[in-house]
Amino acid sequence: MKEEILASTGKEYFEEGIASLNRGKYNSSIVLFFKALVSYTDLFILNQTGKTPSSHNQRFQITKDKFPEIYNILDKDFPFYQDSYGKVISKELAEVVRDDAKFVATKAGIKI
Repeated sequence: MKEEILASTGKEYFEEGIASLNRGKYNSSIVLFFKALVSYTDLFILNQTGKTPSSHNQRFQITKDKFPEIYNILDKDFPFYQDSYGKVISKELAEVVRDDAKFVATKAGIKI
């Protein structure tokens, strides 16, 4: 059940991110792509460990300790997500986070 929810919410965030990107709403799209990235990361962690993190801190610690490839993506993209609240985000940056969400989705066994 948890797997279905994470897959479904990830897909919803990703699709809405695409819609925002297509409308030129880059700040909104980066927030949605990052949320998709987090959903897919949690799904990946669940598939690998049988558990899901309960916070960003726990998610970062688990990926840092066990899944450094995914940790590096989260660590790189989290500041962009935070910046979206107070800075203007470029289309190119939104596309980077989109592509990272796609990559992690694939790692989690989700086709986008």
